[in-house]
Amino acid sequence: MRVVIAEDLALLRIGIMRILETYGFEVVAAVEDGPSLTRALLEHRPDVAVVDVRLPPGQSDEGLRSAIEARAQIPGLPVLILSQYVEQLYARELMSDRAGAVGYLLKDRVSDVDRFVDVVRQVASGGTVMDPEVVAALLNHRAGHGPLESLTPREREVLSLMAEGRSNSAIAARMFVTERAVSKHSNNIFIKLGLEQSEEDNRRVLAVLAYLQG
Repeated sequence: MRVVIAEDLALLRIGIMRILETYGFEVVAAVEDGPSLTRALLEHRPDVAVVDVRLPPGQSDEGLRSAIEARAQIPGLPVLILSQYVEQLYARELMSDRAGAVGYLLKDRVSDVDRFVDVVRQVASGGTVMDPEVVAALLNHRAGHGPLESLTPREREVLSLMAEGRSNSAIAARMFVTERAVSKHSNNIFIKLGLEQSEEDNRRVLAVLAYLQG
């Protein structure tokens, strides 16, 4: 699987390269600034890109902008964004085209190597994965707004895990309940939020995040 990495901190860039190469990825480009990222994405058209939000020259959101620009020219280009902090606006912009194949993780998650690699693979395969803290921020942002008030604590927990890109079986394992129980909670969530039910994981994550983003 071919990957482009964009990270301006040399140690972290090299660390991500080593991790992914160990797990069988082919790093076709590793860059440290926004313009180089745009060129690398358009030239290599990788299976997935792992991109720091803040890159030179501006150190603001050049990584995100380059990724969005590339996705406009290569629809569905898989992109996993890494960020030092929870930024709801970044999550919203990344999700704006609702094409899937996107992820948003805090940089600290890279230290959990197995989970990090799993997320990279999920995004590469077209999945949508949001960091738990990003999901929590979105939930808190919408707390007290409309149908979210009607969710039970258990349903909110299921909703949060669902928005992280987890399947019913993974949610069941995490919550120590049966898949049937998770399915029941999921159906209640979709009904209460007025969302179309779907068995396709990516579609339901997109639907939930679209709702949470307002």
